[in-house]
Amino acid sequence: MQKRTLDLAGWGLFVLSALGFIVASIGTFWAMLGSLLFLVACLVFIYGLYFGKEDS
Repeated sequence: MQKRTLDLAGWGLFVLSALGFIVASIGTFWAMLGSLLFLVACLVFIYGLYFGKEDS
């Protein structure tokens, strides 16, 4: 399995985890805010994985 594929699978699990935290935190402002920030951070890392500079 390629490193990039494995990285993407790992980040996919983090995104699923963030979505679970979001559902669990419905009705609690600070927990929801933290969960949303966690999801955004995961998406930023995934974006960097696909559109970041390649190592030479």
